Amino acid sequence: MDDLEMRMLRWGRQGHSCAQMLLLLALEARGESNPGLVRAMAGLAYGCGSGRTTCGALTGGCCLMAYLAVDAGAGDRPVELLPSMLQELSDWFEARVGQAHGGIACEVIVGADGPAAARQTCATIVAETYGKAMEILAANGVAI
Repeated sequence: MDDLEMRMLRWGRQGHSCAQMLLLLALEARGESNPGLVRAMAGLAYGCGSGRTTCGALTGGCCLMAYLAVDAGAGDRPVELLPSMLQELSDWFEARVGQAHGGIACEVIVGADGPAAARQTCATIVAETYGKAMEILAANGVAI
């Protein structure tokens, strides 16, 4: 088990969701803390609570990218390439996860066991999503 998996396991035991873990990784990479933002990310967990909407790993990954992709000279405004970077992550997620599971809604990915199954099923998806998001950011010149 690598360091990323260990941190995710620890956060999972603390009750953090996939989307929260992605933001925790982003904050950690920048040496920042933002408990309110992490708490708000819980709203994306298990497809915004119902399981019927988009997986929190994808929506959390998009939030992670938006958080990190800020135009340094323009305050809090995102870089111009953010929409295309988000599209790239979404396309990758649909190809990687959607094709493997038959869709990108949480209940489709984790099955009938719902959120209880998420920790086992989703750890790899969350780690891969983080890696892909960071790869896209780096390829587009976003410094972390």
